[in-house]
Amino acid sequence: MSKFQFPKSITSRPVYGTLAPRPGKAHLMIADAEGAEALLELADRDTDLMAKSHIIYIPKETGDTYVEKLQAVGPAQLYVGPSFEAATQRIRHVLGEAHMGLQVYLSGTEGLMGQAMNEATTAGIPHTAIQTEHRGSVARRMQCVHCKGITEDVMTDPFVCSHCGLNLFVRDHYSRRLAAFQGVCIDAEDPGNVPDPVELYK
Repeated sequence: MSKFQFPKSITSRPVYGTLAPRPGKAHLMIADAEGAEALLELADRDTDLMAKSHIIYIPKETGDTYVEKLQAVGPAQLYVGPSFEAATQRIRHVLGEAHMGLQVYLSGTEGLMGQAMNEATTAGIPHTAIQTEHRGSVARRMQCVHCKGITEDVMTDPFVCSHCGLNLFVRDHYSRRLAAFQGVCIDAEDPGNVPDPVELYK
């Protein structure tokens, strides 16, 4: 299993649940990597759900591990893409063509769910129609508060900003607008005094 229980944190930090089948004429499912496991479990719970579902899946490091399994559950449409960026136009098109009552299911990494949530709410999908379930990597999508650059898949604290090179402290403060956690310079008052990086949640 690829589930992880996040420790309690501040209010702005997202909280994830467990995907559950909901009634509706159309369903949009967006997942990456091990997020496919949550979709497959959803299909097991409601065998009719997938025939009305459009799945957008980004395998990342899992390669073809889940692709055939997703095909086998019989979704109305299945798109497999190399990255969230590559899938963005498709996501926007599906959301733009959606009718009232669309149910949205997001699963996988925090970075994927945050960005997909942002697209859905921007398109006018109400929060009550969006479910999330974390699966797989606990890597974070981080924004440097100094240069505003985004670093993907951060696994250590502190980490080096991929844009300006500052040593950043990984904070739990989260921006829904940016779908990113916030990182702040850890040695601003004492340059060079940077603790050894440790893996998140270790």
